[in-house]
Amino acid sequence: MPISPELLEILVCPETRQPVTPAESGVIESLNTSIKAGRLRTRGGDAVSDPIQEGLVREDGRILYRIEDDIPVMLIEESIELQ
Repeated sequence: MPISPELLEILVCPETRQPVTPAESGVIESLNTSIKAGRLRTRGGDAVSDPIQEGLVREDGRILYRIEDDIPVMLIEESIELQ
């Protein structure tokens, strides 16, 4: 289920307060390729092993916050840097 527009309006990056938008499918595919290769880590240093289904990208395009079980995980240490 996609994130509700009302929730998306109030969500911001906890680090910079920038707005977030749903990640495009190409971003998700690229991250999942890195997960399969064992190369993806959170900003806290933990390996990401489960495929990403959905995510929210910070306005500057540098950080992704995963959405797990329809709940955005808006924790800095759980976020993923985008290249």
